[in-house]
Amino acid sequence: MSMIKCCFEPLEMPEFLDSFVKKCTEGCCCGCCSALRPRYKRLVDNIFPANPEDGLVKSNMEKLTFYSLRSPEKLDRIGEYLYQRASKDIYRKRYKFVEIAMEAMDLLLKACHAQILNLFVESFLRMVQKLLEDTNPTLQIMATNSFVRFANIEEDTPSYHRRYDFFISKFSSMCYGNNDDVELRDSIRMAGINGLQGVIRKTVSDDLVANIWEKQHMEKIVPSLLFNMQSGPSKTTDTEATPSTPPLLAEAVIRELVSRASFGHIKSVLKPLLSHMDHHKLWVPNKFAIDTFRIVMISIQPQYSYTVVETLMSHLDQNLTSSPKTRTSLAVVLSKIIAIAAGESVGPSALDIINNLLMHLKTSVSTQHESTPEETQYQEALINALGEFANHHPDYQKIEIMLFIMNTVPDPSNKSRGDQLLQNILLKSLLKVGTQYRTVSFEKAFPVSFLQPLLKMARAASIPIRIIVMQIFQQLLDRHQNQHLLNVISVSNYSTLTIETPSRSDILFTHKYGSNILQAIIESMSQENHLELLKSSYNTVALVIVEMACGETVQEFLLFVLGVQQVAVTEVELSPKHRCNLHSIAISLLILLGRCTAIGTLVEYAEKLIQARKEEATYLLPPLMDNDKSAPSTLNTNLPHLLIDKLAVAECLQQAGLEVNRIQTGTPYALNQTDISAHRHSWVDTHSAVRNSVVDSSYNDIESISSSPGVQKRSLASEYNFESMKRVLAEPTEASKREAREKQMQIGRTFRETAFEDLVRRTEPKHDVIQNKLNEIFNALSAERQISATCGVQAGSLLAGNGLNGPLIDGTKHAGTGQRPIYENNFPELFFY
Repeated sequence: MSMIKCCFEPLEMPEFLDSFVKKCTEGCCCGCCSALRPRYKRLVDNIFPANPEDGLVKSNMEKLTFYSLRSPEKLDRIGEYLYQRASKDIYRKRYKFVEIAMEAMDLLLKACHAQILNLFVESFLRMVQKLLEDTNPTLQIMATNSFVRFANIEEDTPSYHRRYDFFISKFSSMCYGNNDDVELRDSIRMAGINGLQGVIRKTVSDDLVANIWEKQHMEKIVPSLLFNMQSGPSKTTDTEATPSTPPLLAEAVIRELVSRASFGHIKSVLKPLLSHMDHHKLWVPNKFAIDTFRIVMISIQPQYSYTVVETLMSHLDQNLTSSPKTRTSLAVVLSKIIAIAAGESVGPSALDIINNLLMHLKTSVSTQHESTPEETQYQEALINALGEFANHHPDYQKIEIMLFIMNTVPDPSNKSRGDQLLQNILLKSLLKVGTQYRTVSFEKAFPVSFLQPLLKMARAASIPIRIIVMQIFQQLLDRHQNQHLLNVISVSNYSTLTIETPSRSDILFTHKYGSNILQAIIESMSQENHLELLKSSYNTVALVIVEMACGETVQEFLLFVLGVQQVAVTEVELSPKHRCNLHSIAISLLILLGRCTAIGTLVEYAEKLIQARKEEATYLLPPLMDNDKSAPSTLNTNLPHLLIDKLAVAECLQQAGLEVNRIQTGTPYALNQTDISAHRHSWVDTHSAVRNSVVDSSYNDIESISSSPGVQKRSLASEYNFESMKRVLAEPTEASKREAREKQMQIGRTFRETAFEDLVRRTEPKHDVIQNKLNEIFNALSAERQISATCGVQAGSLLAGNGLNGPLIDGTKHAGTGQRPIYENNFPELFFY
C-alpha cells in the first residue's frame, strides 16, 4: 500500500514531516520515493543532466528561478542544497557537476532582488569558499569570478555579520601564483587581483562590514598588488579599458583603493607600501618607487595629497642611518611627487613641508664628517624637492618661502666649517626657489626683511657663498632674460640685449635701496681677485644697470663706477692683477651704462678711453686676468689720462641735459661702509660731501686737463690766477685725504651707532650757543616789530586827524601791554633734538 502511495504526486508537506520524508527517501532503492522529497530539491536535482558534459539543463533552471522568485523564503534552502551537492561532487572529484552547481548559484544570484539577497548570500559565500579551498585552479578561478559578480551587486540591507578574512587571505595568496605554465599562472594571479578588487568594493561601501582598512588586511592586500606591479610596465601609456595583464590590473586596483581612502585611512595604505619597498630593496634603483608614488599621488583625493609627502618625509627620518644611496633615492622620489601636492598645500602645511626639508638638509650637513659624492647627491635631491615644491606656488608664497629659508641661514659672522657648509646648502636652496620666481616689481621681490640678510651674506668671508648670493640677485633681477648675455665681461656692444624703461616703482626702489646693493657688491669684489666672483659681481651690477638705469638713476651708477676705479687706485693691499681687473670692470660698466641710457656723449667718452687704453695699456681692458696666468712685466695702473674722470663724466651728463649735482657733490663708493640698516645717504654723509666737494672739485679740475680725451678742456689762462694757485698749494696730501676719510667715516659711524642719550650728553655745551643765537634773532625781530608798530600808530593818528576812518594796525595792540612775546620764551630741551 505504501508503495502505491509513493507513486502518486504528493502535496506540499508541513515542515515537521520534512525530516521524516528525507529519511524515507534516502532509504528507498527504487527511486520512486523521490516524489516525497521537497519540491525545491526536485527542482535543483532536475537542473543536473545525466551526462555532465551536456551542461546545465536550461529549461529546468528557468523553473527553479521562477520558483525561487515566487517563494523567496526557500532561497536559503535552495542555496544550502546546492552547496551540499557541490561538496559531494568536489569530494568525488566530479568537477563538471561542481561547475554546473556554481553556474546555477550565479544565475540565482543574478535573479534575486536586493531585498531578499541576504537569504541566499550565506550559502553562496560558503559555496565560493568551498571551491577556493580546492587545489583545482579551474575551480578557484570560477569561484573568484562568481565572487566578483556578487561584489558588483548593491545590497540595500546591511550585513554586519559577514566576514571576508578568508577571502582576503586566499585572494592575496593567489596573487603570488607561481605555476610553471605562464598562461595559467597569469590567470590565477588575475583572479586573485580581481578577487581583492571585489572585496574592496564590497567592504568600502558598507560601514557595518568588518573594516578592511585594518592593519592585518592592508598588509596582505597592498604587497600583493605591488608584487604584481613589479613584474611588468606601468600603465602610464596604456589606454586599455579592461586591463589584460596582472601588472596593469594590479595598478588599476591600487588606484581604486587609494581613491576610496579617506583622510584617516591614507596611512593604512602607505605604511605597507613603504614596508614593501624597504623589505624588497626597491629604493635603489628607484624607478619603480617613483612610478608607484606617482600613481598614488594622481589617484588620491587632492585635499589629502600633502599627507603622502609628510609620510614619505617621516619615512626619510627613520632612514637617516641608511646608506646615502637609499636616502638619495628617497629624496628623488620626494622631488618627483612633491609638485603634485604643492597645488593643494597652502598656509601652515606648505611651510611645514619646507621646514621638514630644511631640517633634513641641516641634519645631513651636521652629520657629514667629510664631503662625499653620495651625500652631495642626497643634498641636491632635497634641494630639487624644495624647488619643485615652491615652483607650484604663487609668487607671493615663493617670496614667503625665500624669506623663511633666509631666516634659517646662520649668521655670516660664524666662520666655522659646519656653519659655512650649512650656509652654502641653504643658499643653494634659496637659489633653487629663486629660479622659479618671476619678478614683476623689485619692491615685491626684495622686501627689506629679505634684502637686509641677503646683503649681509654678500659680505661673507667664503667666496662660494658670495657667488651664490650674486646668483640669487641675478635670478631675481633678470626680468628680460639678459643674464646669459652678461656673463661675459666686454666693452663691445651686446647686440641682443633687451632693454625696457624702468617703472616709477623701480626708480623709487633704486633711490631707496640701490646704494645698499651696490655697496655690498663693491665690497665683495674688493676682497679677493677671484675670477668667478668678479664675473658674477659684474653680471649682477650689469643686470641692475640694464633693468634700472635711466636719466634719474644714472648718477648713482656713475658714482659706483667711479668707486670701483677709486678702490683700484687707492687700496694698497690689492694685487696688480686685481687692480687691472677692477679697472676693466669699471670701463665695461661705464660703456654699458651709456648704451642702456642712450647718452651719446657718455658713450663717446667711454669709447675714446677704451681706444686710449688699447694703445697704451691693454691690461686695463677685458678679459680679466687670473692669478694663475702670467701677466705683463709692467702693470702701471696709475695713468691719469687713462682713468675715468669725474668732471668729464659730469660734463657728458650736462651736455645731454641731465642733472649733475649728485656727481659733483657726492662721493664715489668706498669700502667699509655700513649695511642696509643705515642708509648710505644720511645727513652726516651729505654735509661731509658738501664740505669736501670744494677740495675734490678743485683737484679734479686740475686733473681733468690731461685725463679727459674727447671732452673740451678748460682754458688754462682763466685758471691761472691767485685764487687757483692758492687752492693748488693748499691741496691736501694723500695721507691727509685718507685721514679725512677715516675721520668722516668715524663721525658717520658715531651718529649711526651711538645711543641717543650719549649724543645728547656730547652736545650739551652747544645748548647755550644755540639759545643765544635764537635770542639774538628774536630780539632783532622784536625791534623791527616795535618800529613797524610805532609807524602804524603815527599813521593812524594822521588818518584820525583828517577825519578818515580806518582800522588800526595790528601791532598797536601790543605796543603798551607789557606782555612778553611768545617767541622770547626759551625752547625746552626736548625741542633741541
